[in-house]
Amino acid sequence: MNCLHCNSKADGSFCQNCGQKTTTHRFLLKHMITHDFVHGVFHLDKGFLFTIKELFTRPGHSIRDYIQGKRAKHFNCFTLLILIITVGHIVGEYSTVRLADFASSDSKEFVTELETATTTYPKLFVLLTIPIYGLISFLWFRTSKQNYTEHVILNSYKSAGELLIASLFTILTIFYTNLSVLKIVYSWMTFLYISYTMWFYFQYFSKFGYTKTRLFVRSLFASITLTIILASITFFVLEVKKGIE
Repeated sequence: MNCLHCNSKADGSFCQNCGQKTTTHRFLLKHMITHDFVHGVFHLDKGFLFTIKELFTRPGHSIRDYIQGKRAKHFNCFTLLILIITVGHIVGEYSTVRLADFASSDSKEFVTELETATTTYPKLFVLLTIPIYGLISFLWFRTSKQNYTEHVILNSYKSAGELLIASLFTILTIFYTNLSVLKIVYSWMTFLYISYTMWFYFQYFSKFGYTKTRLFVRSLFASITLTIILASITFFVLEVKKGIE
């Protein structure tokens, strides 16, 4: 057989050229839960800096290559997410600026509750939203023939890129505390997230037969749908929490 990563002829369990396993498989839900997730939580792989670089230079193309078999250089998506969440949480402890500082007077209570929830359960909050991201992209790009699990994987890497952007903003608030300027930067964050999602999807699905116009429109509406649904779910959960209390 030929190695899926470097296309060299491979015999045995590993490619003699690049070292990737020859048993590379298509992503399926059972394997993702029993292997990729468990491996991501309890092991560290090589490729951290490479994966970070790829997420900000060619995110969609790189992750498509990863899902299609070129996995030797990439960092496991679950390990990556947990590391970024952990580092972001630690960094956030040094910032004196809070989300409520950017909210209007009538929404400060809601934003404070949101920040409390995401700070208390950061890993749970992110890991619960990714399956929703996967469903939305699965519906918008269903003709790409990527299965739902593959959509979950690609959205895991997309979420990692978004969390890194959020972490950079948090680091900025440590060294720069002028709220008037930070509010302007923060007001552009939603636009930045939508733009990153569009860029990611546009690149990833560019090899699945979509015209550039269709791809742009689907990427745009998928990004907007994700933003609206996430905001709606967050509002609903916090209202339920408030009602129970």
